[in-house]
Amino acid sequence: MSQLLAIDRLSVDFTTAKGRLRAISDVSLHLEAGETVCLVGESGSGKTITSKSIMRLIDYENGVISGGSIVLDGEELSTMPQSELRALRGRKMAMVFQEPMAAFDPVFTVGSQIIEVILRHKQRNKAGAWEHAVHLLRRVGIPEPEVRMKQYPNELSGGMLQRAMIAMALACGPELLIADEPTTALDVTIQAQILHLLQELKQEFNMAILLVTHDMGIAAEMADRVIVMYAGQVVEQATAVQLFEQPHHPYTRGLLQSITTMDSDRNARLYAIQGSIPNLSELPGGCRFHPRCPFATEQCLAETPPLAEVNGRLSACWHAGRLVQSDSWYSVLSEKTAETSESVVPDKKQHLEVKSIAANRLQLEVDSNTSSDSKINESSASELLFKVEGLSKHYPIRGGLLNRSQSRIRAVDQVSFAIRQGETFGLVGESGSGKSTLGRVLLQLEGATEGSVSFRGQSLSELSGADLRRARRDMQIVFQDPQGSVNPRWSVGEIIGEPLRVHEKALGGKERRARVEELLELVGLNPAWYDRYPHEFSGGQRQRIGIARAIALQPRFILADEAVSALDVSVQAQIVNLMKDLQQRLNLTYLFIAHGLNIVRHISDRIGVMYLGKLVEIAPSEELFRNPAHHYTRGLISSIPQPDPARKREFIAIQGEIPSPAKPPGGCRFHTRCPAATDRCRNEEPAMREVGTDHFTACHYPIG
Repeated sequence: MSQLLAIDRLSVDFTTAKGRLRAISDVSLHLEAGETVCLVGESGSGKTITSKSIMRLIDYENGVISGGSIVLDGEELSTMPQSELRALRGRKMAMVFQEPMAAFDPVFTVGSQIIEVILRHKQRNKAGAWEHAVHLLRRVGIPEPEVRMKQYPNELSGGMLQRAMIAMALACGPELLIADEPTTALDVTIQAQILHLLQELKQEFNMAILLVTHDMGIAAEMADRVIVMYAGQVVEQATAVQLFEQPHHPYTRGLLQSITTMDSDRNARLYAIQGSIPNLSELPGGCRFHPRCPFATEQCLAETPPLAEVNGRLSACWHAGRLVQSDSWYSVLSEKTAETSESVVPDKKQHLEVKSIAANRLQLEVDSNTSSDSKINESSASELLFKVEGLSKHYPIRGGLLNRSQSRIRAVDQVSFAIRQGETFGLVGESGSGKSTLGRVLLQLEGATEGSVSFRGQSLSELSGADLRRARRDMQIVFQDPQGSVNPRWSVGEIIGEPLRVHEKALGGKERRARVEELLELVGLNPAWYDRYPHEFSGGQRQRIGIARAIALQPRFILADEAVSALDVSVQAQIVNLMKDLQQRLNLTYLFIAHGLNIVRHISDRIGVMYLGKLVEIAPSEELFRNPAHHYTRGLISSIPQPDPARKREFIAIQGEIPSPAKPPGGCRFHTRCPAATDRCRNEEPAMREVGTDHFTACHYPIG
């Protein structure tokens, strides 16, 4: 193979209100023709900036290359004028973005935008460009490509739009394809389809792929080599096999240990790297990872380690060669993680003591506020907190001013299940399956079309006004994006204290502040941050603030709606550990909605699988993953990437995408994508039936 891309000691600065800020420093990497290299690391590590620098897209974002070089197939890109770069973009190099809507203009059809790329590089006439665009859409797996050519971006689903963006990127046969988190916003099934598509296209077009991802499972499956970035620097480079068999940098080791897999012990705490990635304006001296590194020495604090060769790979660690030969490097793999939030509080011992006091006080308040006849009966694991019967939520669709006919989106359709006191009930399924709608109806944030929801034996649909408000203090929610659910002009103290102002008006200002400070301690944050604002916190810290707000009134139940989906793997582990701790201390019950199946397996006692508005399977967590009974569940599990290059998953593809809930298929709704479907499946809807102990499925031909 010949070297296609060579980046040498690249540095990039951005102009901000406070002056220039260095985003990446001395980054060096290369790609061979036909090779796939993955850039991995937490959010803020510099992966996306590195990828955009190659295309020189940073020029449009107040960024500038302040040092180093970028050479693509012999041409220096770092100093090339934009007019010449435009001739290379699309023809020599192309990019697939995380959000496909950012790549398409919403006012032009998908086809016209693909054709524009082809015509710009004068590769075909207009008729030939149309035919080539149709061919590309068909090649990336889009059905009826002639129809899709005439549609607008908003008329395509997320997975289909991502495929269309890949088709546009391939329009002129680039030698280098840069893919920036191309599957992060997609369901696990569509993600698997896109990754397999990229592998096929790489071979077909003989491309090199630079894949940016924070998912180590994707890196293990796709990469020939892996480059690990931290705080704007490369800290390790190795082949995929080398990296996953024996990481040589403490940060890489921490990332790999933070991964939750099918083999993870559900009874053990998840490992998490302590603290969070530093702000680029407040970078530590020496090794930038030393504040979070369990192996840091005085040399690490004082001197920046170079990226040097160690055992046949590159590592930026003073002690890499010695550490990989020590027992401690491997023994921690089986240890339970320490308090993951200790690094954010100056006095660790005092923090833990106050945290324990706060938990004890809250527990005493829970006990004192609960009448003797309604206390949690810990010996009765089957006591029901929620009972849902025949629940449906339909949204009417009107045909316009002249067309008064009405159809319905059947977001949730005849769902029945129960949530037991003290358990975590996981809910999984693709986007559009109705998970979040079910959660909102459960909390009466939206009214049900039909059916009933009972909470502690009381029908919530019969409550209104003050009675419903009182019931809601026992039912709280943690959102996927905590910043989007609060007023950014409020301080953290005001945000967490708002439920107390609404429901406990007798509390004075000083008492309320003291309670909020206790809540901050309880979720692992410094109480001195009471007067700070949401934008001053990292994503993981903001999620802790959302959890503190949710537990402020000592509720019995919390709906976690994709509460960890947008977080890095290590931060995700911190939040899951925190939620499990709080559940034990405060007797909480969770409905945990997520599309990260391994995380759902770890935290859940039982799991429900939804498809197109219906529950298709319910089972204990371990039973569901080891012995799935529904073909949809089996397909979801097979779509999970394995974080081990030596263990290729048995891929059972779920073809196509979830149908529209406005026109669900007859019979079993999954039959249009099911490999085992028969005429019976197409004509007869299966009933939910028991196939094992506490294991139910709605399938005519269950697996096993």
